[in-house]
Amino acid sequence: MRENMTNRYGFINLVFWLFLIISTITRTVLLIKSIDAIELSFTEIAKIYLIGAFYDFVSAGYLVIPFVIYLLFMPQKFFEHTAHRMVTYIFMYILLFGAVFLAFSEWFFWDEFSVRFNFIAVDYLLYTKEVIGNIRESYPMGTLLSVIAAVAGVIFYIIFKLRYIENILNTKSSIKQRLKPAFAYLLIPALSFASISDDFSKISKNQYSNELAKSGLYSLFAAFRNNTLDYDTFYITHKQDDVFSNLRNMIDDGSGKFLNTNDITREIAKVGEEKDYNVMMIVVESLSGKFLETLGGENGLTPNLDSLAKESLFFSNFYATGTRTVRGMEAITLSVPPTPGRAIVKRPDNHNMYSSGFIFKNKGYETKFIYGGYGYFDNMNEFFSNNGFDVVDRAKFNDEEDTFHTVWGVCDEDLLNKTLKEADLSYRAHKPFMSFVMTTSNHRPYDYPDGRIDIPSHTGRDGAVKYTDYAIGEFIKKAKEKPWFKNTIFVIVADHCATSAGKTEIPLDKYHIPMIVYAPEILEPQVVEKVSSQIDIMPTLFGMLNWSYKSKFYGSDILNPLFKERALIGTYQKLGLYKENKLIVLSPTKKTKSYEVVAQDIFDTKYKEIQAEKSLEEDVVSYYQGASVLHERRLDRYDD
Repeated sequence: MRENMTNRYGFINLVFWLFLIISTITRTVLLIKSIDAIELSFTEIAKIYLIGAFYDFVSAGYLVIPFVIYLLFMPQKFFEHTAHRMVTYIFMYILLFGAVFLAFSEWFFWDEFSVRFNFIAVDYLLYTKEVIGNIRESYPMGTLLSVIAAVAGVIFYIIFKLRYIENILNTKSSIKQRLKPAFAYLLIPALSFASISDDFSKISKNQYSNELAKSGLYSLFAAFRNNTLDYDTFYITHKQDDVFSNLRNMIDDGSGKFLNTNDITREIAKVGEEKDYNVMMIVVESLSGKFLETLGGENGLTPNLDSLAKESLFFSNFYATGTRTVRGMEAITLSVPPTPGRAIVKRPDNHNMYSSGFIFKNKGYETKFIYGGYGYFDNMNEFFSNNGFDVVDRAKFNDEEDTFHTVWGVCDEDLLNKTLKEADLSYRAHKPFMSFVMTTSNHRPYDYPDGRIDIPSHTGRDGAVKYTDYAIGEFIKKAKEKPWFKNTIFVIVADHCATSAGKTEIPLDKYHIPMIVYAPEILEPQVVEKVSSQIDIMPTLFGMLNWSYKSKFYGSDILNPLFKERALIGTYQKLGLYKENKLIVLSPTKKTKSYEVVAQDIFDTKYKEIQAEKSLEEDVVSYYQGASVLHERRLDRYDD
């Protein structure tokens, strides 16, 4: 019976061995390709293969989880059935095809990036339309798939002729006999998830050796889990002393004193009385600059925002840092550049960051993140609740407060009415307040209450934009009746644009957003034409409040006469600096490209590629390498 107990799980043994063999062949091919870049010592080679085999073994442990469970509970009668026999053979071929496909994919990924799968590969999985189009244009997919199918077929034929699977299918066992091997196989991923990280692959000072010691599949799992892309591995780097010297120079606007030389911490000192104005930050989903007539829009979608812009500080050359809501949240609350990989909001280690929320709290403010959806989405509640904000999300709306909603959350009217109530609570408690309000209505499916605007619900983006504009207009009317209105600064800004696709790596017009700062009793209307971005919002507000505070922000006060114009914009991979009418872009292949903007409006930007200027390359590297170093060293944490 012992033989029967193990033989059903001989299929799992087969999967392990096939995966290990194919992975070892892949590692060998990649090693040969990079032979000139690694140290050819016995010790180095042994480490590569031993650590690599360990990672391959762990990866196979994750891979077989569903099969282990399937084999454990499958009745013996069905296991012996002809139909199951056919399913097993078909599935075996599919599994082989997938393993060979993975090996070929690793080759092409290594050929381009000289690394195992990482967050770039995750990014490829997220943006399938663009990626599939690029693959079709770059590679002969018909030929490649035929070769992969043929290789998988040869391996399958060998296994079939050896009758290994046939022998497994002829075994008998009870569920009790299968429990022990099933537990052993499931223990592998359970233990590895809790105790194993990518750090085990750091066997050498040689980065190629470290990458070869990894498993592509495990690295892909790790990228999904950690959401990071190591700056030093993929991007141009300069000497750290030079980086921080240049970085401090770029963010120095004369208002603060730097405390040391190896980071950007500084004391901002103001003369005179500090103000305790309330701050109402309304972050509007996907509000591209092109929607506002004030910036050149033509469809009349934002009459309320256009009217407010004329009564406010209106920032006409203002840019989002990224293309996702979490990027906007990160930039506004933390005043940081868009570091490569996922936004800090979605990373696991994002507690106690140097957040504006803590600064407001230390000044006696009630700080709230108010969101019409469920804030577990995109890790928002986790981020805000651990960085100085109390969370008010859809779970805290009662039935009367939720009059209309979609899958994304309550409509913007309901959200802003709830925001008024929360402000009233702070006022009655004699507390100044800072509210970070995130809208949702300008998002598919573009549904909103009927009868509010002249565009029917569920007909497209234009209607959603106009509805959100309507909701904000109604909100301002109601706010004017509140006793706290005269002492409140309203900031209305987009999280990002409605679209990000363009003809260039980073299409500048797809990052151009409006920012309106409305406080008729406090601020004189003015159009501010300085090139600036979301990372400058909080330093500018703190300037309006005349606050002295410790700063670790990368942004500066836009209204300061010494403000240095620039915008930091990026994707998950490309990192850009727009400065002096030029755009320089860092790519994760340790390369840069530089462009001169030759024509620009809210709908389109035309560039010509130019030779990179050394000073601009120094600037873009200083911003992004500096941000990476400080984050890695945890020097971007709140320590007051």
